[in-house]
Amino acid sequence: MSEWKMLTLVGKDRSGIVAKITSALYEAGVSMGEASMMRLGGNFTIMLMVKSQQDIAELGDLIKPVVKQLNLTFHFQDIEADLFHREIPDTCVTVYGADRPGIVAKVTTALADAGFNIMELESDMAGSEHDSIYIMQIEGNATQGQDVIEAALKAVINDGIHVEVSTIDTMIG
Repeated sequence: MSEWKMLTLVGKDRSGIVAKITSALYEAGVSMGEASMMRLGGNFTIMLMVKSQQDIAELGDLIKPVVKQLNLTFHFQDIEADLFHREIPDTCVTVYGADRPGIVAKVTTALADAGFNIMELESDMAGSEHDSIYIMQIEGNATQGQDVIEAALKAVINDGIHVEVSTIDTMIG
């Protein structure tokens, strides 16, 4: 049994979710690692690495009252924590175009085929329900260089999707 677990939570966004969940974990002696929390279309989602000697069932019992009160769904799973080993993304790919099925699949497939390691992906909708624009920002590492990324995305660009590839200039130290 791993000491590290991944907790995922999903539910309708409302004030106090983070405070109540993290307080319940803290009061039970659970340590927290990396976290990603965001609002998506009126819903709130959390991915939170937690460290505890308790097993998944015990942790589930611990947060069930809070989860029930907030009307959330949750899942724990054992994971290997690879803290303090964070790769820094070197490339940003911005995609936008008229919303239609397949944008994410086409772009991410082209990137994977070009050796691009996606580290973060965020998307949003703009415009209106009947005239929507899909916007996606992807950060990661261009292991074979940005020229390879740009060449791989040409087929997607020709399909009416606009793509910009740029270097992420990160200063460390």
